[in-house]
Amino acid sequence: MLRLFDLSLLINGFPIKEAKAELEAIIQFSEEEHALFIQHKKEEIVVYHLQNNPFYKSLVGSINTKNWNDLPVLNKQNLQKPLSDRLSKGYSIKNVYLNKTSGSSGTPFVFAKDKYCHALTWASNSMRFGWHGINFNTSYQARFYGIPMDFIGNRKERLKDFFSNRYRFPIFNLSDIVLERFLQKFQTKKFDYLNGYTSSIVLFAKFLEKKNIVLKDICPTLKTCFVTSEMLFESDKILLKKQLGIPVVNEYGASELDLIAFENPEGEWQINTETLFVEILDENNQPVPNGTEGKIVITSLFNKAHPFIRYDIGDMGILDEKSTLQKPILKKLIGRTNDIALLPSGKKSPGLTFYYVTKSIIEDDGNVKEFIIKQTQIDTFEIEYVSEKELNTNQIDKIKTAIVHYLEPNLNFTFTRKTVLERTNRGKLKQFNSYF
Repeated sequence: MLRLFDLSLLINGFPIKEAKAELEAIIQFSEEEHALFIQHKKEEIVVYHLQNNPFYKSLVGSINTKNWNDLPVLNKQNLQKPLSDRLSKGYSIKNVYLNKTSGSSGTPFVFAKDKYCHALTWASNSMRFGWHGINFNTSYQARFYGIPMDFIGNRKERLKDFFSNRYRFPIFNLSDIVLERFLQKFQTKKFDYLNGYTSSIVLFAKFLEKKNIVLKDICPTLKTCFVTSEMLFESDKILLKKQLGIPVVNEYGASELDLIAFENPEGEWQINTETLFVEILDENNQPVPNGTEGKIVITSLFNKAHPFIRYDIGDMGILDEKSTLQKPILKKLIGRTNDIALLPSGKKSPGLTFYYVTKSIIEDDGNVKEFIIKQTQIDTFEIEYVSEKELNTNQIDKIKTAIVHYLEPNLNFTFTRKTVLERTNRGKLKQFNSYF
Protein backbone atom coordinates (compact mmCIF):
# COMPACT_ATOMS: atom_id res chain seq x y z
CA MET A 1 0.00 0.00 0.00
CA LEU A 2 1.39 3.42 -0.94
CA ARG A 3 1.88 5.94 1.84
CA LEU A 4 2.03 9.73 1.65
CA PHE A 5 5.71 10.06 0.68
CA ASP A 6 5.57 7.54 -2.17
CA LEU A 7 2.24 9.00 -3.29
CA SER A 8 3.70 12.51 -3.49
CA LEU A 9 6.46 11.22 -5.78
CA LEU A 10 3.91 9.51 -8.02
CA ILE A 11 1.73 12.61 -8.21
CA ASN A 12 4.76 14.59 -9.38
CA GLY A 13 5.52 12.07 -12.13
CA PHE A 14 8.30 10.09 -10.48
CA PRO A 15 7.69 6.32 -10.98
CA ILE A 16 8.79 5.19 -7.52
CA LYS A 17 7.24 1.70 -7.70
CA GLU A 18 9.19 0.79 -10.83
CA ALA A 19 12.35 2.35 -9.42
CA LYS A 20 12.11 0.37 -6.18
CA ALA A 21 11.55 -2.84 -8.17
CA GLU A 22 14.66 -2.23 -10.30
CA LEU A 23 16.77 -1.32 -7.29
CA GLU A 24 15.69 -4.51 -5.54
CA ALA A 25 16.75 -6.53 -8.59
CA ILE A 26 20.16 -4.81 -8.68
CA ILE A 27 20.97 -5.53 -5.05
CA GLN A 28 20.21 -9.23 -5.61
CA PHE A 29 22.98 -9.56 -8.22
CA SER A 30 25.92 -11.88 -7.58
CA GLU A 31 29.41 -10.34 -7.86
CA GLU A 32 29.72 -11.57 -11.45
CA GLU A 33 26.26 -10.27 -12.37
CA HIS A 34 27.01 -6.92 -10.74
CA ALA A 35 30.26 -6.55 -12.71
CA LEU A 36 28.35 -7.17 -15.96
CA PHE A 37 25.63 -4.73 -14.86
CA ILE A 38 28.19 -1.94 -14.22
CA GLN A 39 29.97 -2.55 -17.52
CA HIS A 40 26.70 -2.57 -19.44
CA LYS A 41 25.36 0.60 -17.78
CA LYS A 42 28.62 2.49 -18.35
CA GLU A 43 28.62 1.61 -22.04
CA GLU A 44 24.90 2.32 -22.37
CA ILE A 45 25.00 5.78 -20.78
CA VAL A 46 28.00 6.88 -22.88
CA VAL A 47 26.39 5.71 -26.13
CA TYR A 48 23.09 7.35 -25.18
CA HIS A 49 24.64 10.77 -24.56
CA LEU A 50 26.89 10.59 -27.61
CA GLN A 51 23.78 10.01 -29.72
CA ASN A 52 21.40 12.36 -27.91
CA ASN A 53 23.41 15.08 -26.20
CA PRO A 54 25.33 17.57 -28.40
CA PHE A 55 26.97 19.11 -25.30
CA TYR A 56 28.52 15.78 -24.28
CA LYS A 57 29.42 14.83 -27.85
CA SER A 58 31.36 18.10 -28.25
CA LEU A 59 33.25 17.40 -25.01
CA VAL A 60 34.26 13.91 -26.16
CA GLY A 61 35.26 15.06 -29.63
CA SER A 62 37.34 12.50 -31.50
CA ILE A 63 38.36 10.51 -28.41
CA ASN A 64 38.17 6.72 -28.73
CA THR A 65 35.23 5.94 -26.46
CA LYS A 66 36.03 2.21 -26.28
CA ASN A 67 38.57 2.92 -23.55
CA TRP A 68 36.76 4.19 -20.45
CA ASN A 69 39.89 5.79 -18.98
CA ASP A 70 40.29 7.95 -22.09
CA LEU A 71 36.87 9.58 -21.68
CA PRO A 72 36.99 13.23 -20.59
CA VAL A 73 36.54 14.09 -16.92
CA LEU A 74 33.74 16.63 -16.49
CA ASN A 75 34.24 19.46 -14.03
CA LYS A 76 31.84 22.03 -12.67
CA GLN A 77 33.23 24.77 -14.90
CA ASN A 78 32.18 22.67 -17.94
CA LEU A 79 28.63 22.77 -16.61
CA GLN A 80 28.39 26.51 -16.08
CA LYS A 81 26.43 27.21 -19.22
CA PRO A 82 22.67 27.42 -19.78
CA LEU A 83 20.90 24.18 -18.89
CA SER A 84 19.10 24.21 -22.24
CA ASP A 85 22.52 23.76 -23.89
CA ARG A 86 23.23 20.67 -21.75
CA LEU A 87 19.95 18.74 -21.93
CA SER A 88 19.57 15.63 -24.08
CA LYS A 89 17.18 15.51 -27.03
CA GLY A 90 13.58 15.05 -25.93
CA TYR A 91 14.11 16.72 -22.57
CA SER A 92 13.16 20.24 -21.50
CA ILE A 93 12.72 22.04 -18.21
CA LYS A 94 9.06 20.93 -18.33
CA ASN A 95 9.68 17.15 -18.20
CA VAL A 96 12.70 16.80 -15.89
CA TYR A 97 13.53 17.19 -12.21
CA LEU A 98 15.30 20.55 -11.82
CA ASN A 99 17.54 21.74 -9.01
CA LYS A 100 20.73 23.66 -8.41
CA THR A 101 23.86 22.88 -6.45
CA SER A 102 24.51 24.78 -3.25
CA GLY A 103 27.61 26.52 -4.53
CA SER A 104 29.66 25.36 -1.52
CA SER A 105 32.39 24.43 -4.03
CA GLY A 106 32.37 27.99 -5.34
CA THR A 107 30.91 26.81 -8.64
CA PRO A 108 27.10 26.56 -8.47
CA PHE A 109 25.05 25.44 -11.46
CA VAL A 110 21.56 24.27 -12.40
CA PHE A 111 21.18 20.58 -13.22
CA ALA A 112 18.49 18.14 -14.35
CA LYS A 113 17.58 14.50 -13.87
CA ASP A 114 15.06 12.59 -15.89
CA LYS A 115 12.11 11.52 -13.76
CA TYR A 116 13.00 7.84 -13.63
CA CYS A 117 16.54 8.67 -12.52
CA HIS A 118 15.18 10.89 -9.75
CA ALA A 119 12.78 8.15 -8.66
CA LEU A 120 15.79 5.80 -8.42
CA THR A 121 17.53 8.40 -6.23
CA TRP A 122 14.66 8.27 -3.78
CA ALA A 123 14.48 4.47 -3.96
CA SER A 124 18.19 4.40 -3.11
CA ASN A 125 17.74 6.88 -0.24
CA SER A 126 14.80 4.88 1.11
CA MET A 127 16.79 1.63 1.06
CA ARG A 128 19.79 3.12 2.86
CA PHE A 129 17.77 4.81 5.58
CA GLY A 130 15.94 1.51 5.92
CA TRP A 131 19.23 -0.12 6.97
CA HIS A 132 18.77 1.86 10.20
CA GLY A 133 15.05 1.24 10.74
CA ILE A 134 13.76 4.43 9.10
CA ASN A 135 10.77 4.39 6.74
CA PHE A 136 10.16 7.63 4.82
CA ASN A 137 6.42 6.94 4.74
CA THR A 138 5.96 6.47 8.47
CA SER A 139 9.02 7.81 10.35
CA TYR A 140 8.85 11.40 11.60
CA GLN A 141 11.94 13.49 10.82
CA ALA A 142 13.42 16.39 12.78
CA ARG A 143 15.08 18.27 9.91
CA PHE A 144 18.00 20.64 10.59
CA TYR A 145 18.27 22.44 7.26
CA GLY A 146 18.04 25.87 5.72
CA ILE A 147 14.88 27.08 4.03
CA PRO A 148 14.17 29.69 1.31
CA MET A 149 13.26 33.03 2.86
CA ASP A 150 11.03 34.27 0.01
CA PHE A 151 7.31 33.58 0.47
CA ILE A 152 6.74 31.21 -2.48
CA GLY A 153 9.97 29.26 -1.95
CA ASN A 154 9.23 28.96 1.75
CA ARG A 155 5.68 27.68 1.17
CA LYS A 156 6.92 25.12 -1.39
CA GLU A 157 9.49 23.79 1.06
CA ARG A 158 6.94 23.60 3.86
CA LEU A 159 4.61 21.64 1.56
CA LYS A 160 7.45 19.22 0.79
CA ASP A 161 8.01 18.85 4.53
CA PHE A 162 4.37 17.90 5.01
CA PHE A 163 4.43 15.21 2.32
CA SER A 164 7.82 13.97 3.54
CA ASN A 165 6.62 13.61 7.14
CA ARG A 166 9.19 15.99 8.61
CA TYR A 167 9.34 19.05 10.86
CA ARG A 168 11.91 21.66 9.85
CA PHE A 169 14.19 23.47 12.28
CA PRO A 170 15.58 26.45 10.29
CA ILE A 171 19.28 26.82 11.06
CA PHE A 172 20.15 30.39 10.13
CA ASN A 173 19.84 31.53 13.75
CA LEU A 174 21.17 29.07 16.31
CA SER A 175 21.31 31.26 19.39
CA ASP A 176 20.58 29.68 22.78
CA ILE A 177 17.11 31.25 22.75
CA VAL A 178 16.31 29.55 19.44
CA LEU A 179 17.88 26.25 20.52
CA GLU A 180 15.70 26.34 23.64
CA ARG A 181 12.64 26.49 21.37
CA PHE A 182 14.04 23.55 19.39
CA LEU A 183 14.34 21.61 22.63
CA GLN A 184 10.72 22.33 23.53
CA LYS A 185 9.61 20.81 20.20
CA PHE A 186 11.41 17.58 21.06
CA GLN A 187 9.49 17.50 24.33
CA THR A 188 6.13 17.66 22.54
CA LYS A 189 6.66 15.80 19.23
CA LYS A 190 7.37 12.11 18.65
CA PHE A 191 10.34 12.32 16.32
CA ASP A 192 11.89 9.10 15.00
CA TYR A 193 15.15 10.57 13.70
CA LEU A 194 17.22 13.70 13.13
CA ASN A 195 18.59 14.59 9.70
CA GLY A 196 20.58 17.65 8.71
CA TYR A 197 23.79 19.59 8.42
CA THR A 198 26.53 18.34 10.70
CA SER A 199 27.56 21.69 12.17
CA SER A 200 24.00 22.61 13.16
CA ILE A 201 23.29 19.34 14.94
CA VAL A 202 26.70 19.51 16.66
CA LEU A 203 25.84 23.00 17.90
CA PHE A 204 22.53 21.69 19.25
CA ALA A 205 24.41 18.85 21.00
CA LYS A 206 26.75 21.36 22.66
CA PHE A 207 23.69 23.26 23.88
CA LEU A 208 22.31 20.00 25.33
CA GLU A 209 25.67 19.26 26.96
CA LYS A 210 25.65 22.66 28.67
CA LYS A 211 22.17 21.94 30.04
CA ASN A 212 23.18 18.37 30.98
CA ILE A 213 20.37 16.91 28.85
CA VAL A 214 20.33 13.73 26.76
CA LEU A 215 17.84 14.25 23.95
CA LYS A 216 16.46 10.71 23.96
CA ASP A 217 15.50 11.12 27.62
CA ILE A 218 13.01 13.83 26.66
CA CYS A 219 12.08 12.35 23.25
CA PRO A 220 12.08 8.55 23.78
CA THR A 221 10.86 7.79 20.23
CA LEU A 222 14.21 8.88 18.71
CA LYS A 223 16.14 6.08 16.98
CA THR A 224 18.95 7.56 14.85
CA CYS A 225 20.69 10.76 13.79
CA PHE A 226 21.84 11.23 10.16
CA VAL A 227 24.37 13.99 9.42
CA THR A 228 25.27 15.26 5.96
CA SER A 229 26.90 17.95 3.79
CA GLU A 230 29.76 18.83 6.14
CA MET A 231 32.71 16.97 7.66
CA LEU A 232 31.91 14.84 10.72
CA PHE A 233 34.92 14.77 13.02
CA GLU A 234 35.36 11.84 15.38
CA SER A 235 35.21 14.09 18.47
CA ASP A 236 31.91 15.53 17.25
CA LYS A 237 30.52 12.05 16.59
CA ILE A 238 31.33 11.09 20.18
CA LEU A 239 29.60 14.26 21.43
CA LEU A 240 26.50 13.58 19.29
CA LYS A 241 26.17 9.99 20.50
CA LYS A 242 26.50 11.11 24.11
CA GLN A 243 24.09 14.06 24.04
CA LEU A 244 21.52 12.67 21.61
CA GLY A 245 21.60 9.21 23.16
CA ILE A 246 21.19 7.48 19.76
CA PRO A 247 23.42 6.08 16.98
CA VAL A 248 24.91 8.61 14.56
CA VAL A 249 25.05 7.77 10.84
CA ASN A 250 27.28 9.68 8.42
CA GLU A 251 26.21 10.20 4.82
CA TYR A 252 27.99 11.72 1.84
CA GLY A 253 26.01 12.83 -1.16
CA ALA A 254 25.53 15.45 -3.85
CA SER A 255 22.26 16.92 -4.99
CA GLU A 256 23.18 16.51 -8.65
CA LEU A 257 23.90 12.81 -8.17
CA ASP A 258 22.57 10.74 -5.29
CA LEU A 259 23.78 9.45 -1.96
CA ILE A 260 27.41 8.62 -2.75
CA ALA A 261 28.43 6.87 0.46
CA PHE A 262 26.31 5.93 3.44
CA GLU A 263 27.31 4.38 6.75
CA ASN A 264 26.01 0.83 6.86
CA PRO A 265 25.01 -1.05 10.04
CA GLU A 266 28.59 -2.38 10.33
CA GLY A 267 29.92 1.19 10.56
CA GLU A 268 31.47 1.15 7.06
CA TRP A 269 31.04 4.06 4.65
CA GLN A 270 29.54 1.97 1.85
CA ILE A 271 29.57 3.48 -1.63
CA ASN A 272 26.45 3.42 -3.79
CA THR A 273 27.07 0.97 -6.67
CA GLU A 274 23.43 0.62 -7.70
CA THR A 275 22.94 4.00 -9.39
CA LEU A 276 26.51 5.33 -9.51
CA PHE A 277 30.00 4.29 -10.62
CA VAL A 278 32.61 5.89 -8.35
CA GLU A 279 36.30 6.19 -9.25
CA ILE A 280 39.32 7.57 -7.39
CA LEU A 281 41.66 9.14 -9.95
CA ASP A 282 45.12 10.71 -10.00
CA GLU A 283 46.10 14.05 -11.56
CA ASN A 284 46.18 12.42 -15.00
CA ASN A 285 42.62 11.09 -14.58
CA GLN A 286 43.77 7.50 -14.22
CA PRO A 287 42.52 5.13 -11.47
CA VAL A 288 44.68 4.78 -8.36
CA PRO A 289 45.02 1.59 -6.30
CA ASN A 290 42.71 1.13 -3.32
CA GLY A 291 44.24 2.79 -0.26
CA THR A 292 45.64 5.68 -2.32
CA GLU A 293 44.37 9.25 -2.16
CA GLY A 294 42.83 10.77 -5.28
CA LYS A 295 40.00 12.88 -6.60
CA ILE A 296 36.48 11.46 -6.47
CA VAL A 297 34.98 11.11 -9.94
CA ILE A 298 31.43 9.82 -10.40
CA THR A 299 29.24 8.56 -13.21
CA SER A 300 25.46 8.63 -12.92
CA LEU A 301 24.45 5.37 -14.57
CA PHE A 302 20.79 6.25 -15.19
CA ASN A 303 20.55 9.99 -15.88
CA LYS A 304 19.56 10.35 -19.54
CA ALA A 305 18.40 13.98 -19.29
CA HIS A 306 21.85 15.31 -18.40
CA PRO A 307 25.32 13.73 -18.63
CA PHE A 308 27.25 13.17 -15.43
CA ILE A 309 29.90 10.86 -16.89
CA ARG A 310 33.27 10.81 -15.13
CA TYR A 311 32.20 13.91 -13.22
CA ASP A 312 34.79 15.41 -10.87
CA ILE A 313 32.71 16.35 -7.87
CA GLY A 314 35.55 18.38 -6.36
CA ASP A 315 36.35 16.14 -3.39
CA MET A 316 39.37 14.03 -2.45
CA GLY A 317 39.06 10.57 -0.91
CA ILE A 318 40.54 7.12 -0.36
CA LEU A 319 38.93 3.73 -1.00
CA ASP A 320 39.54 1.02 1.58
CA GLU A 321 41.94 -1.72 0.51
CA LYS A 322 39.26 -4.36 1.12
CA SER A 323 36.87 -2.70 -1.37
CA THR A 324 35.31 -4.75 -4.15
CA LEU A 325 33.49 -3.58 -7.30
CA GLN A 326 30.16 -4.56 -5.73
CA LYS A 327 30.94 -3.21 -2.26
CA PRO A 328 33.51 -0.40 -2.28
CA ILE A 329 34.13 1.26 1.08
CA LEU A 330 35.11 4.92 1.38
CA LYS A 331 37.96 4.81 3.89
CA LYS A 332 38.40 8.56 4.14
CA LEU A 333 36.88 11.74 2.75
CA ILE A 334 39.67 14.30 2.81
CA GLY A 335 37.86 17.41 1.72
CA ARG A 336 37.33 19.57 -1.31
CA THR A 337 40.07 19.94 -3.90
CA ASN A 338 39.57 23.71 -3.96
CA ASP A 339 40.11 23.94 -0.18
CA ILE A 340 43.87 23.95 -0.56
CA ALA A 341 46.05 26.42 1.30
CA LEU A 342 49.15 27.56 -0.57
CA LEU A 343 51.81 28.48 2.03
CA PRO A 344 54.83 30.85 1.76
CA SER A 345 57.28 27.93 1.52
CA GLY A 346 55.47 26.67 -1.57
CA LYS A 347 53.87 23.85 0.41
CA LYS A 348 50.26 23.00 -0.40
CA SER A 349 48.11 21.81 2.47
CA PRO A 350 44.42 20.81 2.65
CA GLY A 351 42.60 23.63 4.39
CA LEU A 352 40.99 21.18 6.75
CA THR A 353 44.45 20.51 8.21
CA PHE A 354 44.18 23.93 9.89
CA TYR A 355 40.73 23.02 11.12
CA TYR A 356 41.83 19.64 12.53
CA VAL A 357 44.85 21.15 14.30
CA THR A 358 42.89 24.08 15.70
CA LYS A 359 39.76 22.19 16.66
CA SER A 360 41.20 20.06 19.46
CA ILE A 361 42.70 23.11 21.17
CA ILE A 362 40.04 25.73 20.57
CA GLU A 363 37.24 23.54 21.99
CA ASP A 364 39.17 22.20 24.99
CA ASP A 365 37.16 23.97 27.66
CA GLY A 366 33.80 23.88 25.88
CA ASN A 367 33.80 27.66 25.57
CA VAL A 368 33.93 27.81 21.77
CA LYS A 369 30.75 26.63 20.05
CA GLU A 370 31.96 26.70 16.44
CA PHE A 371 34.56 28.38 14.26
CA ILE A 372 35.79 28.82 10.68
CA ILE A 373 39.20 29.62 9.18
CA LYS A 374 39.78 32.03 6.29
CA GLN A 375 43.02 32.46 4.34
CA THR A 376 43.20 36.11 3.29
CA GLN A 377 46.84 36.23 2.12
CA ILE A 378 49.53 33.63 1.50
CA ASP A 379 50.75 33.93 5.11
CA THR A 380 47.65 35.33 6.82
CA PHE A 381 44.66 33.53 8.30
CA GLU A 382 41.59 34.75 10.17
CA ILE A 383 39.86 32.53 12.69
CA GLU A 384 36.28 33.55 13.42
CA TYR A 385 34.61 31.88 16.36
CA VAL A 386 31.44 31.94 18.43
CA SER A 387 31.95 31.64 22.19
CA GLU A 388 30.77 32.89 25.54
CA LYS A 389 34.10 34.62 26.20
CA GLU A 390 37.21 35.68 24.31
CA LEU A 391 39.98 33.15 23.68
CA ASN A 392 42.79 33.64 26.16
CA THR A 393 46.49 34.09 25.38
CA ASN A 394 47.29 30.52 26.42
CA GLN A 395 44.77 29.06 23.95
CA ILE A 396 46.01 31.26 21.12
CA ASP A 397 49.64 30.32 21.82
CA LYS A 398 48.75 26.63 21.78
CA ILE A 399 47.07 26.99 18.39
CA LYS A 400 50.07 28.83 16.93
CA THR A 401 52.50 26.23 18.31
CA ALA A 402 50.46 23.35 16.87
CA ILE A 403 50.26 24.99 13.45
CA VAL A 404 54.04 25.53 13.37
CA HIS A 405 54.46 21.84 14.26
CA TYR A 406 52.01 20.47 11.68
CA LEU A 407 52.47 23.05 8.90
CA GLU A 408 55.20 25.68 9.00
CA PRO A 409 56.38 28.73 11.00
CA ASN A 410 55.88 32.45 10.38
CA LEU A 411 52.16 32.31 9.61
CA ASN A 412 50.02 35.18 10.89
CA PHE A 413 46.69 34.64 12.62
CA THR A 414 43.96 36.95 13.84
CA PHE A 415 41.14 35.77 16.09
CA THR A 416 37.73 37.42 15.89
CA ARG A 417 34.87 36.58 18.21
CA LYS A 418 31.46 36.63 16.50
CA THR A 419 27.88 36.24 17.64
CA VAL A 420 27.05 34.20 14.54
CA LEU A 421 29.09 32.72 11.68
CA GLU A 422 28.43 33.25 7.98
CA ARG A 423 26.65 30.34 6.32
CA THR A 424 25.68 29.65 2.72
CA ASN A 425 22.19 30.52 1.54
CA ARG A 426 21.24 26.91 2.34
CA GLY A 427 22.65 27.03 5.84
CA LYS A 428 25.92 25.15 5.34
CA LEU A 429 28.98 26.12 7.36
CA LYS A 430 32.17 25.99 5.31
CA GLN A 431 34.99 25.24 7.76
CA PHE A 432 37.84 26.55 5.62
CA ASN A 433 37.86 29.20 2.89
CA SER A 434 40.83 30.43 0.90
CA TYR A 435 40.41 33.89 -0.62
CA PHE A 436 44.03 34.07 -1.73
